[in-house]
Amino acid sequence: MSHISPTSSDHPPDAVSAAEDSDPAKDAQALEAAALKRAKAERIGRYVAMFLMPLLMVSMLVGGYLAAMHAPTPHNMPIAVSGTAQQAGSFADAMEAANADAVAVRVVDSADEARKLVLDREVSGAVSLTDAAATVYTAGAAGASQTGTVTALLAPQVLAQGLTLTSEDLAPLPDNDMAGLGAMFMTTALMLAGYMPLSLVLSNSPELLRFRRFVPLLAGWSALIAALVWTVVGPAMGVVEGHTAAVLGICWLSVFAVGSVQLFLTRIFGPMAVLVGMLFLMVLGVPASNMSMSVHTMPGLYPILHSFLPAAATGESLRSVLYFGGDGAGAHLAVLVIGAVAALLLILGLDALKKRRKPDAKPLAVNVASLHGGPRPKSRVWRYVTLAFFPLVMVSMMLTMMLGAMYQPTPRDMPVAIVGATAEQAEQAASGLEENMSGLFELTALDSADDAREQVGDRTVVAAYVLPSAENPTATLLTNQAAGISAQQVVDRVFAQVAAGQQMELVTEDVAPLASEDSMGMATMYLAMGWIMAGFMIIVVGATAQPASRPLRRLLPIVAGWAVGYSALLWVIAAVFVGAIDGHFWQLWAVGAAAIFCVAMFTAVFERLIGMLAILPVIGILMFLGVPASGAAMSIYMEPEIFRFLHEVLPMPAAVESIRSILYFGGDTVWSHLLTLGIWGVASLIVVAVIDRLKPPRTEAWPVDEVPAPAAPGASAAAAEDKADELEFAAV
Repeated sequence: MSHISPTSSDHPPDAVSAAEDSDPAKDAQALEAAALKRAKAERIGRYVAMFLMPLLMVSMLVGGYLAAMHAPTPHNMPIAVSGTAQQAGSFADAMEAANADAVAVRVVDSADEARKLVLDREVSGAVSLTDAAATVYTAGAAGASQTGTVTALLAPQVLAQGLTLTSEDLAPLPDNDMAGLGAMFMTTALMLAGYMPLSLVLSNSPELLRFRRFVPLLAGWSALIAALVWTVVGPAMGVVEGHTAAVLGICWLSVFAVGSVQLFLTRIFGPMAVLVGMLFLMVLGVPASNMSMSVHTMPGLYPILHSFLPAAATGESLRSVLYFGGDGAGAHLAVLVIGAVAALLLILGLDALKKRRKPDAKPLAVNVASLHGGPRPKSRVWRYVTLAFFPLVMVSMMLTMMLGAMYQPTPRDMPVAIVGATAEQAEQAASGLEENMSGLFELTALDSADDAREQVGDRTVVAAYVLPSAENPTATLLTNQAAGISAQQVVDRVFAQVAAGQQMELVTEDVAPLASEDSMGMATMYLAMGWIMAGFMIIVVGATAQPASRPLRRLLPIVAGWAVGYSALLWVIAAVFVGAIDGHFWQLWAVGAAAIFCVAMFTAVFERLIGMLAILPVIGILMFLGVPASGAAMSIYMEPEIFRFLHEVLPMPAAVESIRSILYFGGDTVWSHLLTLGIWGVASLIVVAVIDRLKPPRTEAWPVDEVPAPAAPGASAAAAEDKADELEFAAV
């Protein structure tokens, strides 16, 4: 037997050569350099995520809503015409010639058929012609804005032909939901409840997204949300009366369908699925739902989206049940059923495909250890309770605060001036009107139309009613559309009736009309919402994506740069891409930057205290209370009185009034609203500094130290995980 040396056996010549050439110090340096490079790349990636997510979400919402609703114009709005063949045909031809692409007129055989088409929502409105008169048929429950648009299209043509005009609302809204907002807010809340939990679960507890676990959980969650929504809008607030089983069923199906589709999107896009879901459910879905504004007054894409998006299917199903005896609900419910079934089948197919390709794939990583800003709860039960608490509170706040503020819009002490030739005449007229309209208006007597015009222009009063005089034999109503279109519509309607009752001709003068590119005043509201959302999202997303940004010495320059840059981008979106505003860059940019920065500081207070759960109090104060209090969507004089106080102190109203002042009133009140924003910002900054002094902010994410239970011999990892779940829930 030959002798083999240990050296030649254990270390081949090439290995020996390599070992001789290697330098431990150089290897250590190389490893350290690689680690530093990875750490730098991760740090940069986290900062990019900190800015990218808020940028995409806010830009989509502001740009999407403005593009859809900033200047509603009828497009192929279906109108039915009945009458004799010659008269109806002549009227239809005249309508199409006068309105070009605005209407799609169809001639029907009888008034009964025209009424049926309106009630079936196959047409937006109808007109029945006789020899000397015309009756316009609408359905207020199918959309209040649609009724106004139909009347505006038909009335001029009826009067042009010398016919007497009468109007009939075939399906008026009930007194308990006179603005028709019940179905709209229910739909929005259901969309939110369907897609929001998925992003939280994916980041915090991805084990719940396994198909056989998720589907029963989703079914239970859908039932819980349905019960919550019904309780709030039904017994608690009285917005909806009756139809209990049908409403509960629609709510359950809606949340289940949206959750199923969102799970499918999560399987494909991972964490970015929240953006895809937001795009189709909120950015495109809410305008296409036909709930707040007719889809026939939006760009041509929206009637197509209305036929298959879940927000439209949910809203129209609820509308059919609540106001039309369930007629037409079947087709919309079918959209939800088909969507849910298709999504679940696709998920099963994707899961099977992935399992075949990667049978030993690692479980999804946990990116957010906890939602409350502290260590990850050791008990899964508490973690799951927190996950459910977040969207439950969000849905409850939306319905109670926003819907509660606006579902019964009634003028309450709305300030209006009565102008006479003398103060005595004005006081006498005001006293007489007060007897008939007690509580609706707060009437002020003036003896100068110029003074009244000035008060309307500076928003001291909503409108002024100028009595006839020897110099001016007609009554004049001075209004201010730019200060709030809902208030203008109220005074227009009421004082038109007053003038008619006094057999006087009424002329309306608008001292500050809205621009044609923003005919509904939507730019004011959505630009302000963009400022507010940009402020709180940079803090919430930043604290999660890049905890190293949390100390004030780092946070302040980051937020300042974000505020300056994103305020400019929002102006570009609104002015250049959408065309909803014209000019005023420097003023809007400066005020927007201040608003974003101040809101960010306010959000930082709650983020320091309760982590990601800060979204709940922040969005509750800034958005769910702030939007009604802003007067942008509805006049504060048509809401509960508390919102008049909130209008003076909250950031959202300050942002809205700043934009109004800049766009339409020469910046007359900007400094007072900047003072409001500044107080919020400076006070919040001081509180954050105190909190940081007492408890320095953590600059690293909380670790995920949960150890999975060991698998029994021959058992799968999934079975071991299920067993651990069962033991823990049993212990609790």
